[in-house]
Amino acid sequence: MTTVPSGSSAAHGSVPPLFASFVDDASLCRPAGGQGVDAVVEGYLDTRDGDHGDLLGRLVCPVSRLSPLVTELARSAPAEPVELALVVDSGLGAVPKALSTVFSRATLLTPRTVETSAPVDLDPVWLERVAEFVPDDVTAVVEPSRPITGDRDDVAVWLDAVRRVAEHGCEPKLRCGGPRASDVPAVDEVHRFLAVAAETGRAAAVAGLSRLVRSADDAGTMQHGILNLLVAAARAAGGGDVAAALTSTDPDELVAATRELGGADSETVRRVLARCGAGRDEVAALGALAA
Repeated sequence: MTTVPSGSSAAHGSVPPLFASFVDDASLCRPAGGQGVDAVVEGYLDTRDGDHGDLLGRLVCPVSRLSPLVTELARSAPAEPVELALVVDSGLGAVPKALSTVFSRATLLTPRTVETSAPVDLDPVWLERVAEFVPDDVTAVVEPSRPITGDRDDVAVWLDAVRRVAEHGCEPKLRCGGPRASDVPAVDEVHRFLAVAAETGRAAAVAGLSRLVRSADDAGTMQHGILNLLVAAARAAGGGDVAAALTSTDPDELVAATRELGGADSETVRRVLARCGAGRDEVAALGALAA
C-alpha cells in the first residue's frame, strides 16, 4: 500500500502535464474481498472532484460488473459522465451489448477504452476481430499473454506480439504487478516492452502498480513503482539507462528525475507510457509529490 507523505497537498488544477489523467482507478478489478461498487463509485467521484482530481484518469470496470456500476452511478447522479475503461472478462462476444449499455447511459459514462487479454500467437485476423467490436472513437487496448517462464525464446515471441498490437493501431498493455511473484515481469521485460512502445510510436498502458517507488511487498517480492516506470519511459524515448530507472529504490532520485520532465519532455514520455492502472492511494500519493 502506498503511503501519502504527510503535510503535502496539491491544489485542484495544478497537476504538471506529466501526471495529468495518468492514473486509472482499477479498484473494481481488485481480487474478491475488495471494495463494493458503491464504495468504489463514491471514492472515484470524491477523488475526481478533489485536490488530486486532475491526476485521475478512467474508472476501470470489468464487463461482469458493468450493470451494478450503472445502477450505482444512476443513484449517485455525477455532475459529469465518468470516463470508462471497459475490461473484457467474459469473452469478446459480450462487448457489443456492454457498449450498447454504456452508450445508452451517456449522462453517466463515456467509454474511452475496451481492454482485453490476447493469446501470444495473435494474428491479424484476431486483431481485426477486436477492431470490429470497438468503435472508432474508443481505443482498443490489448494485453498479449506474457510468459512466466522467463525463457528467452518465449519472451521474444511475446514481444513480437506486443509489436503486432502496436503496429495494428491498438494500445499494448503490460501487467506490472500483483499478489503472485509471477505477476511481476522482470526488469528486462519491462525495458523491452517500453522500447517497443518508443519504437512504434504507439503509447502503452501498464496495470497492477501498487506503489510509487520500487520496493518489496509483504511476501518479499520486488514490485515495480509508478515513478520508476515514468522515468524509464523518458529514457526509452530519449536515451539513458532504462534499467537503472526501473531498479532504483531511491525516492528522492526518482522524484527529482520526474520534476525535470517538463513541457515537450512530458509529452514525449506520455507518447511512450499513456497511463497506468492503480488505486486511489497511489493517486493521492502522486498528487502530494506533484504539489
